[in-house]
Amino acid sequence: MHRRRADGRPLACPAMTAQRSPLHDRHEALGAKWADFGGWTMPVEYPRDGGGVLAEHLAVRTAVGIFDVSHLGKATVSGPGAAAFLNSCLSNDLDRIGPGQAQYTLCCDDTAGGVVDDLIAYLRGPDEVFLVPNAANTAEVARRLRAAAPDDIDVIEQHADFVVLAVQGPRSADVLTTVGLPADHDYMSFTETSWRSPAGQSAPVIVCRTGYTGEHGYELVAPSGAGPPLWDAVLEAGAEYGIRPAGLGARDTLRTEMGYPLHGQDLSLDITPNQARSGWAVGWDKPAFWGCTALHAERQAGPPSLLWGLRAAGRGIIRPHLPVLDSSGTPVGETTSGTFSPSLRVGIGLALLDRDIGITGGSELLVDVRGRPLAVTVIKPPFVEAHVR
Repeated sequence: MHRRRADGRPLACPAMTAQRSPLHDRHEALGAKWADFGGWTMPVEYPRDGGGVLAEHLAVRTAVGIFDVSHLGKATVSGPGAAAFLNSCLSNDLDRIGPGQAQYTLCCDDTAGGVVDDLIAYLRGPDEVFLVPNAANTAEVARRLRAAAPDDIDVIEQHADFVVLAVQGPRSADVLTTVGLPADHDYMSFTETSWRSPAGQSAPVIVCRTGYTGEHGYELVAPSGAGPPLWDAVLEAGAEYGIRPAGLGARDTLRTEMGYPLHGQDLSLDITPNQARSGWAVGWDKPAFWGCTALHAERQAGPPSLLWGLRAAGRGIIRPHLPVLDSSGTPVGETTSGTFSPSLRVGIGLALLDRDIGITGGSELLVDVRGRPLAVTVIKPPFVEAHVR
């Protein structure tokens, strides 16, 4: 088996303790290349039959793709007033949504306002919220919530209990309808239903109108045992619509084209929501949330740096942690993400740039790529049009 990072670079074999998705055998049968991600061994691409990151990316933009994102965390917070408790901890305002709706939010450090994790909260009701954090941060988010929770509120990690399939692209609704799942609900909402497999077995499925590609799409949350037949059924139903299995490589190129942040790169304990342009996910009028004081102070003073998009003017690929320079060679920031854009056929990236030097959209800068200057144009993402709604 060939093992590579999400950006395509070779990766050593994962440690024996790495967790596997319940769909691991399905990915092996499809000829997947593998990567370690958040302690999970996950498919990075499927190069067989002319596939690979480029084909998978374009399938999502033009037709439909299916991702296994079961490495994402899962946790339930329940008990009297569970939603109100969470609202006092997480950044966004759960009072803005009602049962059956989802919300992107942030778990911030209470002292400095840095981001412990970004996650999706699915509001089932005032006494129960289902959380989907990132793989590597699930235990830490749960630990912080447990430490703050009153005795009558439970925080239960369910990381291995569910599979999560992301069905994304302009034909995704057609595929779900063919499988017999609801597909007519609004963006950032979810429906809890029952799905019957071709073998006659029934399983509960949460159908979420969410995703991280910028395309119309859904995320399906089902018990782990129902994952393999559900994956098979979606692939079979999607054949007439041009479906492709897609790995974490395409997921990264798709989210970068949209300017969506990746925790650990564009968001972190050292990068606040203000700096990452994620202030829209903060309930600024709430009386309290973790990091409230620090974030309000930074917002009032102005963050020292801001996240911008970079589009290469010539040949070259932007990677994380490269120096960004002005025309005189003076450092003005550092890249946080970067890739080749299959949609635009150029290198693109995200970078934290100094706020006090007057950078605006259209500014021309240089990225130091291993000693070679790569000319880039500053833009405010997204790089391509979003179709999520």
